[in-house]
Amino acid sequence: MYSYVIILAGGSGTRLWPASTSARPKQFLALGDGSSFFRRALDRALALAPARGILIVTGASMAEAVAEECRALPPGVPGRGSVRILPEPAGRNTAPAVAWALAAAEAWGGRPEDTFLLMTSDHLIEPASAFAADAAKAEALAAAGNLVCFGIPPRYPATGYGYVEAAGPLGPGFRAAGFREKPDAATAARFLEAGKYYWNSGMYAFRSDFLRRELAAHAPEVARAFDSLIDRPREAERGGVRIVEAWEGLEEAYERAPSVSLDYAVSEKCASVALVPASFTWEDVGSWDEMARLFPGGSGNAVAVESEACYVDSDIPVALCGVSDLVVVIRNGAALVLKKGSSQLVREAVERLKSQGRKDLL
Repeated sequence: MYSYVIILAGGSGTRLWPASTSARPKQFLALGDGSSFFRRALDRALALAPARGILIVTGASMAEAVAEECRALPPGVPGRGSVRILPEPAGRNTAPAVAWALAAAEAWGGRPEDTFLLMTSDHLIEPASAFAADAAKAEALAAAGNLVCFGIPPRYPATGYGYVEAAGPLGPGFRAAGFREKPDAATAARFLEAGKYYWNSGMYAFRSDFLRRELAAHAPEVARAFDSLIDRPREAERGGVRIVEAWEGLEEAYERAPSVSLDYAVSEKCASVALVPASFTWEDVGSWDEMARLFPGGSGNAVAVESEACYVDSDIPVALCGVSDLVVVIRNGAALVLKKGSSQLVREAVERLKSQGRKDLL
């Protein structure tokens, strides 16, 4: 049993604009069944029943959105009272976010041998039972003194993901031979053919003392930034949800900490990395084309006349007449219309709006 589960719930969410914005990014989007990416991640964390609780690290501007999702949990759900929200005073990527959670856990009486599972909040993972089984394998490897990565068996030669290479067997998984940056198309094809490379999911298992040593060795500026926190975090309970309101020294820690990912700061430099190949399905869902593929019904708020193969996600009614292969998104006072297969242009549209000073739309 894990001691803690950490859920990272930050990010800006520009790839799924305008439904995803900086104030309410991708992880809060409603999916086909009405639940959000975040709610599904929270349910997975609760199902693992961590002994000491669930720590949700998010931006200060998103803390209330996270709290709303937590309050929506039925009162009798096991583990509901173990959830704590840890707002970040500034965005500094994933290494400082994890350091914040480790420091808070220690202040609340954590032990060096505590095991942690680090989860993302904006991916689709199914089924939950397979995830739980893989998480148990990862915990065994973490308890033995490894940083454990969940590797996704690649389905195609993706150039948008980092990879991790599997070496020889190690307990219920493999020893990891190393991480590889996002490859070009030819390299990705070689990775797929080799059969020993996995997509890096960004999810990890580790012991508290192990990761603290690794941060001190490979990312000392991050480790030192959180050494000067004083006493304990001050919490408030709002509607049955505990939120950290203040911690003396936290803002200064974030001012000093560099913006760096856990992958770059620790994973790629760590000598003891293990890999658990995922038996669950994993979707990053980084574009409207992928949303249309996974949830073809859209919001159901559309009427189609002599139109086909269109996807609509809108908070107002939409009529489609004589068109095909379109994605139409109308959310948060903005509209996006794109031809299927052109999702990569959304990022450019967001950049143009930003250069025009339209941050109110982002």
